[in-house]
Amino acid sequence: MNVIEGVIATPEARIAIAIARFNHFINDSLLEGAIDALKRVGQVKDENITVVWVPGAYELPLATRALADSKKFDAVVALGTVIRGGTAHFEYVAGGCSTGLSRVALESVLPVAFGVLTTESIEQAIERAGTKAGNKGAEAALAALEMINVLKAINA
Repeated sequence: MNVIEGVIATPEARIAIAIARFNHFINDSLLEGAIDALKRVGQVKDENITVVWVPGAYELPLATRALADSKKFDAVVALGTVIRGGTAHFEYVAGGCSTGLSRVALESVLPVAFGVLTTESIEQAIERAGTKAGNKGAEAALAALEMINVLKAINA
């Protein structure tokens, strides 16, 4: 039986982080968690991490696609926060972002880690950005590194 499992440590990985400015008070914590995980756990060199700021979560798929098409990166970590409000805006932004990021990953065959919080409240977002529920930015970064190694093993 052959079993393929990715490891996390990927010292030579070139990682792009696409991050939304909207809800930056939450996203800044996601970014800190992602960078910490990449450097401390993944052993990624500081010079191999590129951060790209975009206006909001809806713009993440386009930026991620441009990063993937550049062929400069081994993975992209998408970070943002969409908090439900009183209108249908949440569904459009969250759905478009999720579908778009998934499409980029499938079409480019590049790991695109989904670190976009979709929460019911600011309190839930805070919990997922480094308090009670851990840091989803860090989790997304680790998933990106593991997928780099899984894809390498599949193609070896």
